[in-house]
Amino acid sequence: MSQPPKYVLVTGATGFIGAHVVDQLLGRGLKVRGATRSLAKGNEMVQARPQFASSLDFVEIDDFENPGGGGLDEALKDIDAVIHVASPLKYDTTNNEQELIIPAINGVKAVLEASARGNVKRVVLTSSFASVMNVDRKAPPYFTYTGDDWNPLTYEEAAAPTTPAHIAYRGAKKYAEKAAWDFVRDQKPGFDLVTLCPSMTFGPVVHPVASLDKLNESNAMLWKVAQGEPLPIARVPFWIDVRDLAKAHVEALLRPSAGGKRYIPGTPERFSYDLAAKIMEEEFDWAKGKVKRAEQIIDESHGMGGETAARELGLEYKSFRDTVVDLVSQALKMQAASS
Repeated sequence: MSQPPKYVLVTGATGFIGAHVVDQLLGRGLKVRGATRSLAKGNEMVQARPQFASSLDFVEIDDFENPGGGGLDEALKDIDAVIHVASPLKYDTTNNEQELIIPAINGVKAVLEASARGNVKRVVLTSSFASVMNVDRKAPPYFTYTGDDWNPLTYEEAAAPTTPAHIAYRGAKKYAEKAAWDFVRDQKPGFDLVTLCPSMTFGPVVHPVASLDKLNESNAMLWKVAQGEPLPIARVPFWIDVRDLAKAHVEALLRPSAGGKRYIPGTPERFSYDLAAKIMEEEFDWAKGKVKRAEQIIDESHGMGGETAARELGLEYKSFRDTVVDLVSQALKMQAASS
C-alpha cells in the first residue's frame, strides 16, 4: 500500500478489540466507518466521542455471510482500507462445521470479495494464535512460534461432531485465515493482506459495556480473579494488552512494508492467573485475603515470536502489571457507578 488510506472500514467495531482500533485510527486523523451488529452500540460510541462526530460513522451488518440490504458493497463505498476484526465466537455449538467453521470462512471471503469489487488497497485481518499453535509440539529443545507456523489441525478433525468446540474454534480461525491467503493468491485483487495472530488479549475497555457481567471473555477471567473466585488455568502463557494489539492493527495498515506479512503480536512476558492474583494483592489493599492464590507453573519451555511484530510495527509491549491494574481499576469504577 503506497498511499496512506483516508477512510477505513473496521468490522467488529463495537467489540473489545475493534473499538480500540477505531480510537487509534481516529487519533491518527483517519476517517472510520464501523461495521456492527448493533447500530445502537455504534451510536453510543459516536456519542461518547463528540470530537470525532464528523470522522466516525456506523453501518449495521448482522451477518457477514448474508449481509442483506446494501450489504458490504454499500458499507465499502468510498472506503480504501479494511480492518476485519469481527469473527463468530461461540462455544455452545451443536454443529462445529455449520456454526463455527463455515461462518468464519464465509465471513472472511465475503469481506475480501466485496473489498476486491471496491477501491480497497489493504486488508488487515485479525486471526488468532489458535491458527498458529500446535498442541502436540513439545519442548525440549526450546522453540519459538513464528509467522511461518500453522496449527496442524485438519479440516476433518475440526469439523468432527466429537471435537470439543474450543478445538473446533482453532480450526475455524486457521481455515478462515487460510481462505484469506488463498483468495489473495488466486484472485490477485487490488489490495494486499496482513494478518495478525494474537493470543489472550486483556486490558481496559473503550466499547459500550452495559455491566460487568457483559465483559469480554478474557477480561471476565481477570475480573473473576478479583472477585475471589477459584483461579482459572491458562491454556497458553502468551498474551497482549489490547492497546498494543490495536496499535499493531493500525501500524499493519499504515506501514507499506507490512504488506503480505503474518505477525504474532505479543509480549515475551508470560502470564498466569495466579500472577494476576499476586499483582492484585500487591496493588490493591482490598485484594489481600480476598483473591485466591494457587501454585501455577508458567510454561517457559517455548516462546512466541512477538519480537518480529514489535520491531517491524514499532510496538513497545505493556507489562502484565500495568494491564491488570488498568483493567481492575476501570472495573471497580464501573462497579461503583452501577451500585
